[in-house]
Amino acid sequence: MPLTLRQIRLNCDTARARMAQARAEHWAFGAFNLDDEATLKAVVLAAVAKKAPVLVEVSQGEVDDIGIDNVRDLVDNFKYTYGVEMYVNLDHSPSVEAAMAGIEAGFEFIHIDVSQANHDASDEDIVAATKAVVDYAQLTGAMVESEPHYFGGSSNVHTEGINYDEIKKTFSSPEGAHAFALATGIDTFAAAIGNLHGKYPVPKVLDLELLQQVRDAIDCNISLHGGSGTPGHYFRDAVKIGVTKVNINSDMRYAYRTTLEKILRDNPDEYSVAKLIGKAVVPAVQAVVESKLEDFNSAGRALDV
Repeated sequence: MPLTLRQIRLNCDTARARMAQARAEHWAFGAFNLDDEATLKAVVLAAVAKKAPVLVEVSQGEVDDIGIDNVRDLVDNFKYTYGVEMYVNLDHSPSVEAAMAGIEAGFEFIHIDVSQANHDASDEDIVAATKAVVDYAQLTGAMVESEPHYFGGSSNVHTEGINYDEIKKTFSSPEGAHAFALATGIDTFAAAIGNLHGKYPVPKVLDLELLQQVRDAIDCNISLHGGSGTPGHYFRDAVKIGVTKVNINSDMRYAYRTTLEKILRDNPDEYSVAKLIGKAVVPAVQAVVESKLEDFNSAGRALDV
């Protein structure tokens, strides 16, 4: 059943208060990508096991595949069935119109990222699009996240190493973060400090000194995209500095696929793939999520639903 505007606004008010609480208490929401119902169940079971609040998120590909209203309904069904504190984030929304659709669907978190869809987008284009979404989000109180430039990598398993000389060219700067936050009025700034989309053969290295400088320069929340493949100690330090949202995708997809491949090989005569997914894949992805919730210091912090 669709949420009323009043219900959406109450949910967004709660999400906003909880982000402020996370910053004050030095923990972060895990934002976990929702590829299908099995992935959602894994996140929910991890949240139950760890008594942790969570975000689930979809990008445009999942929106096109599942349907934006279906995502909202599916999340709400699991939320109330399992009694989980859970919110929805529209991740890397490629346009103002797509972001508006997420706001109207009742998503509590909206990430507008026109540079992901258009790597050549100008600074003026990015600021204008972000401001338009911030203004429209007043309809529900949804929290808007953005960044001033293209963020590299992809939500896949990469075989190449990480060229930090290139990546550092797109690192956030305290001055740039301050100017962007001031120009747009965003609620959350997506910082680039060595985090990178995707899973790589080498661990990622985060510049925590730079993160502290960005934290000191802006008043809004800070998120870290591309959390997969990052040693947990970086997250434990990042939440102490003031990060309140960390995105995880590729680590979950890797666990999903490798576990599924193995159980299919081990059960060549079983044609109920859904049964195998429930038996092995969901627990494997759940284990990934649980480990992240510990790193984000969010275990034991869930509200009663």
